Amino acid sequence: MDFTLDISTIRQARTLLARYLPVTRTVPAPSLSCNGTPAYLKLEIDLPTGSFKPRGAIYALAVHLQRGAIAEVTASSTGNHGAAVAYAGRTLGVPATIFLPAHPNPVKRDKILELGARVVEAGTPDLVDAYRKAEEYSRRPGVYFLNDAIDPDVGGGPGTIGLEIVEQVPEVAAIFVPMGDTALIRGLASAVRQVKPGVKVVGVQAERAPSYYLSWKKGTVVGTDTCDTIADGLATRTPDAGNVRTIRSLVDDVVLVTEAQMLGAIRHLYEREGVLAEPAGAATTAAFLATPVAPGPTVLLVTGKNITPEVRRQAGIP
Repeated sequence: MDFTLDISTIRQARTLLARYLPVTRTVPAPSLSCNGTPAYLKLEIDLPTGSFKPRGAIYALAVHLQRGAIAEVTASSTGNHGAAVAYAGRTLGVPATIFLPAHPNPVKRDKILELGARVVEAGTPDLVDAYRKAEEYSRRPGVYFLNDAIDPDVGGGPGTIGLEIVEQVPEVAAIFVPMGDTALIRGLASAVRQVKPGVKVVGVQAERAPSYYLSWKKGTVVGTDTCDTIADGLATRTPDAGNVRTIRSLVDDVVLVTEAQMLGAIRHLYEREGVLAEPAGAATTAAFLATPVAPGPTVLLVTGKNITPEVRRQAGIP
């Protein structure tokens, strides 16, 4: 399956989400601008739960509710998607159960619990076992498994980020986007390709979780044995074939960043721009700092702020 979205779907998502979510800010980043080329930060941390994920979760759950009753919504997640599904469930009146990997990010786990969802921790530190348990549990009647990696409705939510960027920065020439399960970059790039096709879309993955980078380069699914990275939002190791085909058609380039580069970017954003970001949220800044050469005005997505105390310590921020 190809998950490229029609612009009418993304505009429909925008209309629906306007009832529940604000438009997030895109702000100048003077410390990242160089040689007369401005850089901007798209602050998805402005959203409830502190990440971009409520866009896709609310839209997908709302669309499914229009099709019929749902007794319970479930998700498997390293944290931010789980919190978003918990938030969507609370907002739309559907009980939520979230399956997390073993020893999850405690900040994200606690946020899910605060939002009233039930949490189940499962198996390995990556998502494989949590996904299997969520899938098995969700075979029950009336349960909707909101799987943001492959649910065709999820991408409409993050697609709205693309519409906001081209309106907020009409001269944008490049957008850097973190890549985990690829729902974000697929939705955003679908929108940008249809409303401003000359913009370069660059995906960013963690060097220690490079499955989609390898798949994008090779043109076929390339899994990895591990995805041991501080950027839990980028920790994927089993790409979906449809996702690979879609990013191959939509994404201009994919780059890798190291753990040290993400920690440095967290520190840079905090000290120079007053922005708190988790590792996945700082990955685009890490990539841009490593090669700050852009075809023109560049927007860097800051996708989440749910950073653990341990990572704060490693990054050297209070």
